[in-house]
Amino acid sequence: MSGQAQTEVRKRRVFYIPGFDPFPPRRYRELYRKEGAAQAEISGYALSLSPQPPGAESYGWHVQSQIDGHESEAHITVLVWADIVQASMQRGVLGAYWLMLRSLWIFGSTGALWAMIRLRPGPMLAGAWPVSILTGQLLVALLLAWLIGWGVAALWPLAGGTALGWAVGAAVVYAILRLFQRFDAKLYAYYLLYDFSHTAAYYGDYGAPLTARLSIFAAQIREALNEGADEVLVVGHSSGAALAVSVVAEVLAQDLPEGAPPLALLTLGEAIPMQSFLPRATRLRGDLRALSDSDVITWVDVTAKGDGCCFNLCDPVAVSGVASAQQRWPLVLSAAFSLSLQPETWARLRRRFFKLHFQYLAAFDAPRDYDYFQITAGPKTLKTRYAGRAHSPSRITRARSPHRDLPPVAERG
Repeated sequence: MSGQAQTEVRKRRVFYIPGFDPFPPRRYRELYRKEGAAQAEISGYALSLSPQPPGAESYGWHVQSQIDGHESEAHITVLVWADIVQASMQRGVLGAYWLMLRSLWIFGSTGALWAMIRLRPGPMLAGAWPVSILTGQLLVALLLAWLIGWGVAALWPLAGGTALGWAVGAAVVYAILRLFQRFDAKLYAYYLLYDFSHTAAYYGDYGAPLTARLSIFAAQIREALNEGADEVLVVGHSSGAALAVSVVAEVLAQDLPEGAPPLALLTLGEAIPMQSFLPRATRLRGDLRALSDSDVITWVDVTAKGDGCCFNLCDPVAVSGVASAQQRWPLVLSAAFSLSLQPETWARLRRRFFKLHFQYLAAFDAPRDYDYFQITAGPKTLKTRYAGRAHSPSRITRARSPHRDLPPVAERG
């Protein structure tokens, strides 16, 4: 394709797929606006945002940049699945504890949990967080309920005082747990629980609602390949990394349009093994294999040791056990948080785990070869930017997944 030789981008289409996030996409525009301005000031280039025309079918914004004497523009579209996330979070207290037990059983009984611990213990600590917090809250509620129930039974020793004490105690347990749930904004225990349980819900499969949404995303991207852009870039962050893999694989299942621009994939802070290690994740594993062997895309995977919510420097194809002898992708890179941030910034952020998980989308004090804003709005394609770049040291490629079966060839196109 003639577009593959393009080394300077004047017009780019970007499709951003967020992770498990119930909030509307406006937060990503504001994050891009704020952090992009900060990065431009630090690195000495110009970057400005403008809204897309009213009445657009999807949410997005325009970016204009002037970097190294080159002017470029990008139209960024957020591929929204927040409504699906919101629907999966509509659980009461008892429902949440049932989800916790069910998710532990699924990850444990399938062998995925032990495999992920052997691969990288860090993300499993993040997984243990909601379990420990919710268990602790339950113990506190039970203790207070026992004390109150004992007091009620002592005040009414006759005529059903014990039964009344049990009833009051049960009501106290529910009330305390409900209170903890209402004030979870600082702990993120319920949020993480819902995230993990959503991954486990179909044993690694996507489920009908999300499968249909992925096809919509793929259709939007295919349409963009005919719009005269110099690059079409798909970005998947966190849980959205797996979705981005499957969306791009669905795009590639059909021949790309004649004269299509370069198609590139950027995955950030990925937790793909959380899903690909489950038994019914055959589609995802097939998509990983398809993209890893493709000669018509560029795929760069960026993680960081400081991000405790990702499988840092783990080649998602190789560790899932589906790498072939012809594997080309992804190029596995470290964002090197501790080296790209000033010591005082790193000291302030290193304990803020959720903030660090979004650092890939933010400004760096001393960016090395990773700059989110130059990648999404600058003059170089992803392929050109990382041409000749080797994998970061300590990349993990040993297959760990207990489940490695692929879908039939016909289903993989």
